[in-house]
Amino acid sequence: MSDTPDTPEESLFHAPPLAEQERMVEAMLFASADPLTTREMQGRMPHGCDAAEAMVLLRKRYEGRGVQVVRVGDAWAIRTAPDLGFLMSRETSEQRKLSRAAIETLAIIAYHQPATRAEIEEVRGVSVSRGTIDQLMEMEWIRFGRRKMTPGRPVTYVVTEAFLDHFGLETTRDLPGLKELRDAGLLENRPPPGAFPGPGEGGDDDDGDEAENGPEPEKGQEDMFGA
Repeated sequence: MSDTPDTPEESLFHAPPLAEQERMVEAMLFASADPLTTREMQGRMPHGCDAAEAMVLLRKRYEGRGVQVVRVGDAWAIRTAPDLGFLMSRETSEQRKLSRAAIETLAIIAYHQPATRAEIEEVRGVSVSRGTIDQLMEMEWIRFGRRKMTPGRPVTYVVTEAFLDHFGLETTRDLPGLKELRDAGLLENRPPPGAFPGPGEGGDDDDGDEAENGPEPEKGQEDMFGA
């Protein structure tokens, strides 16, 4: 019987150098149409790789460049630097326009999520048409959330990672507050009640007689939530 202590068996495969792992995550993010989580990237990489550590290096490498590695919810994506977005204006000029009803509904969900249809209607002061919800669902900007633990167990709506990605947000906590929106000229002095509540800010429901397909939205609101 040997007295030699047991030693862990060495792996037959060695992880690629960290610089090579960085190239791997860069390639995956560049080729993917959707943001990728580190777990998804880790699953595609050779045994022994560390996608999270490779991401740290990649983010540093892209600092100050024309494209950046940005966080989208729990995932990562390569996107144009925010200050260079004006260069892409020609490519986005044909985007689909949202009705005022859709813009208000989207804003309410973003700021109040998870929100039920009844809660959306309470803030807007008018009913929400099925077409408005369907349009936002088709654009993949909202999705079903958990049912509320209230009588009837109504479904709720929440914004998606596609919404965060489109507006350059990491989380909904990065949404601007009322004061920021007014200072930027994106809201009238007296905005629709409760449509854009910021952290710690509320609004009295003193309006709400606007029809579902009312007038076109203010230019600032369209720029913020238009497609």
